[in-house]
Amino acid sequence: MGNLLIWYPKCSTCQKAKKWLEENQVTFEEQHIVEETPSKEELKKWINQSGLDIKKFFNTSGLKYKELNLKEKLSNMTEEEKIELLASNGMLIKRPLFVNEKVVLVGFKEKEWREKI
Repeated sequence: MGNLLIWYPKCSTCQKAKKWLEENQVTFEEQHIVEETPSKEELKKWINQSGLDIKKFFNTSGLKYKELNLKEKLSNMTEEEKIELLASNGMLIKRPLFVNEKVVLVGFKEKEWREKI
């Protein structure tokens, strides 16, 4: 598996991440987060690989997150239920995601990407 950028083209942070990758000559494949929402299996693998809390994978500023009142509901859900929820709607997933064999990055923080890619 090479480098994979999972993004939403209308998201300005995603556009910055893509531009940064191109400027730094990092080759990658693109995956549209809504048209090709990551599967439960992929999400499980990436969450484990990242070492991050599953909450970091939720787009907490997104309309869908607020609409579903997830701030209240997540604490009563199992990890399996959370992963199912993420896999059900790409707009619930924090973006962009950068994934390869060594690293899983959630959201775009240039300093972190520079250190880890």
